[in-house]
Amino acid sequence: MMNKRAARTAISQKTKQGSWRRDFHKNWKLYLMVIPVLMFYAMFCYKPMYGALIAFQNFSPRLGFWGSEWIGFDNFVHFFTSPDFPKLLKNTLTISITTLIFGFPAPILLALFLNEVKNVHVKKFVQTTTYLPHFISVVVVCGMVKIFVSPQGIIGMLVGALTGNNSNLLMNPKLFLPIYVISEIWQSVGWDSIIYLAALSAVDTEQYEAADIDGAGRFSKIFYITLPSIQTTTITLFILALGRVMNVGYEKIMLLYNPAIYETSDVISTYVYRLGFETQNWGFSTAVGLFNSVCNLALIVGANTISKKYKNVSLW
Repeated sequence: MMNKRAARTAISQKTKQGSWRRDFHKNWKLYLMVIPVLMFYAMFCYKPMYGALIAFQNFSPRLGFWGSEWIGFDNFVHFFTSPDFPKLLKNTLTISITTLIFGFPAPILLALFLNEVKNVHVKKFVQTTTYLPHFISVVVVCGMVKIFVSPQGIIGMLVGALTGNNSNLLMNPKLFLPIYVISEIWQSVGWDSIIYLAALSAVDTEQYEAADIDGAGRFSKIFYITLPSIQTTTITLFILALGRVMNVGYEKIMLLYNPAIYETSDVISTYVYRLGFETQNWGFSTAVGLFNSVCNLALIVGANTISKKYKNVSLW
């Protein structure tokens, strides 16, 4: 009996090897095209993970990885017991979740709107105007935002006329969140809607024709045909968005914030930047960044597991 099982296993392995060889011989050009992609991820995504060792050291560039003092979890304990930890975690989650709540549905709504527009010229105009901000540098966008919300800017003047307050809006800690979220949506809504438009183009038009025959209205078709048809795309992108909840882009925040609004604008990524480059506390900043990455990993794995269980949609 054991000999039969061993023979079957050996035959199965040979069959798999032969199948792989035939596939490689047939599609060897495609395999060659994958090699640069694998090299990119190996060099720039996986190899740098070696640097996570710094989080457990009192790192000194002069001594290197193996010469620096090993201090275990002291950097993590220092961060969790720091008076800055509650503020940083609160600001990071507040900005990320608010951006997710208002920013994630925005491209879906824009794609639904464009899908309903029948006038080709209007559709192209809206697409062009909403795509353009994505191609503007973050530095330029932040410069524009600063000009707009200054006392002499169009938004600053409008707010001043309505409230009588002519101060710079970016000097008010309470206004940083709406300014950041609105500018983020403005910059990304058009570009992010492309994938939803691609998903909408794959919806079977016969379903709409059948709904028209049954007397369904425009909103009924959206809720019962369009949205269910792009459900898989929406859930997949939502899972990926949850995996970036702790990664609020430090570039944009650093270009917008100032010491007067650190109370509501300082997040984990900007904190890591200041520690690493201004105070040169490499070990502590790496520990904070590693904590951030672990939280993102937990969020994406948890969201993927829940989605796979209840909607049978997952990344893996």
